[in-house]
Amino acid sequence: MSMKFTSVAFDLDGTLYPNYRLNLRILPFILKDHRLLRAMDKARKRLRYGGEIFEDSEGDFYDIQAKLMAETLGMAAEKVKDMVERLIYRGWEPLFKEIRLFPHVNETLEIFRGKGIKLGLLSDFPPKIKLENMKLSGFWHAVLSSEETGKLKPSAEPFLELAKRMDTPVDQMLYVGNSVPYDIEGARNAGMKAALIKPAWKGRKASRCGNADFVFSDYRQLCDYVIN
Repeated sequence: MSMKFTSVAFDLDGTLYPNYRLNLRILPFILKDHRLLRAMDKARKRLRYGGEIFEDSEGDFYDIQAKLMAETLGMAAEKVKDMVERLIYRGWEPLFKEIRLFPHVNETLEIFRGKGIKLGLLSDFPPKIKLENMKLSGFWHAVLSSEETGKLKPSAEPFLELAKRMDTPVDQMLYVGNSVPYDIEGARNAGMKAALIKPAWKGRKASRCGNADFVFSDYRQLCDYVIN
């Protein structure tokens, strides 16, 4: 049987589990360190769409992100970088030991792997420790954070780098995500097909699904789409 795709790649947050399950756990942090989180959100919005920022700045992604946040917070960039690493990147990782996945995620990954489909993961936040804590680290041919490439979604660069690491032509890849502007548009920018997970409680109006090639609310539907 020939498969629609030789590789299927996934976003992590909001795609393998519902976002609200993490949001409930980080609520104490949001209440305590909301200024840091808002500054990070502002900086990452600039980094997503401001390519000139990288041309005009020195350092890697984490340095540039810290500099942008420091402008908002009125703090030294090195101190901001340390806070982000300690409180967000490392601080949130233990929470994933208690995160419950969407139903049928493990089953779907097992079926894909059993069919010889390569599996990849691309997230806008470092995913490796999260995957270990969720007991999902053994499935992947390649795991990548957008930060490693210096560009966030919806830039095509992290998607193309993932395809390179998976040794798969982009037209043979399906990328699965929960965000139309980041996941779906980013995958399409790179020449991949894109599947949008849209939990039933969010509704499935076409206007909210962007250019997704497939929309699903249950991982068994995704499995059928890829295999059948």
